[in-house]
Amino acid sequence: MLCLLDPGDEVLIPAPFWMSYADQAEICGARPVVVDGTKTRDLKVTPDMVERAVTKRSKLLILNSPSNPTGIVYGRDELRALTEVAIKHNLWIFSDEVYEKLIYDGLEHASVAAFSKDACKRTITFNAVSKTYAMTGWRIGYAAGPAEVMKAAVDLQSTLTSGPNSIAQKAALEALTGPQESVEDMRQAFARRRDIIVEGLNRIEGVTCVRPQGAFYAFPDCKALLGHTYAGRRVTDSLSLSAALLDSKRLAVVPGAPFRADGYLRFSYAVSEDVIEKGLQRFAEFVKTRED
Repeated sequence: MLCLLDPGDEVLIPAPFWMSYADQAEICGARPVVVDGTKTRDLKVTPDMVERAVTKRSKLLILNSPSNPTGIVYGRDELRALTEVAIKHNLWIFSDEVYEKLIYDGLEHASVAAFSKDACKRTITFNAVSKTYAMTGWRIGYAAGPAEVMKAAVDLQSTLTSGPNSIAQKAALEALTGPQESVEDMRQAFARRRDIIVEGLNRIEGVTCVRPQGAFYAFPDCKALLGHTYAGRRVTDSLSLSAALLDSKRLAVVPGAPFRADGYLRFSYAVSEDVIEKGLQRFAEFVKTRED
């Protein structure tokens, strides 16, 4: 963003979104423009929604599939249509594909830069070894895009940090080029856990959860739980709901508000099935403590 944006430029960000996107745009003096996917049943934005958000100041569209925090996956045709809007308006595209290997239900990942020559010229693709190879703490990511943009990014990064440590770089190389069977084993385990958590959440009164098809997050709509008192605590938004769950049931979830989706909670199923079951039980018990 520091290489591509000028103060006053606008960055289109489909919501719910990973919270850093908006902060990073603001650091550059740009204005984040939220395209609200919570208004659709599947939490996806449409080409028409993006089209309506475009102005003369629009410079960049951020796409993230599979999504953090929702786990939703855009199909090939859906992504292509969004890409065509960006190309039509001469926008750069940031395609965050960090969760590309963690997709379920027979879906296939689609990479934006592969759609056309025009898409390739305007897309910077981001990926990492953090999720696919469970190397989150090693902090290794990578990007690909037009040579002049990547050279500028490398030149800028060289003044900000000397680079990731050499041990992590070697580990990332082995992860990317070595045997991949463990990735499929992990994907299948996540698929089973996804089914457990989504079915369990949808059994809880006042909670509805769209079935995620990627990543390892469930993002249930909990708006029906707001405006009530539970275990002596008044819950008015996702922040107070998550705090009440932590304090009364020792259940750690992430509130939807920082993702621009207040009323939702983010649950991770990158834990054992036993832990998922315990978490669901505690959530259900909490809901039953409603006092009004």
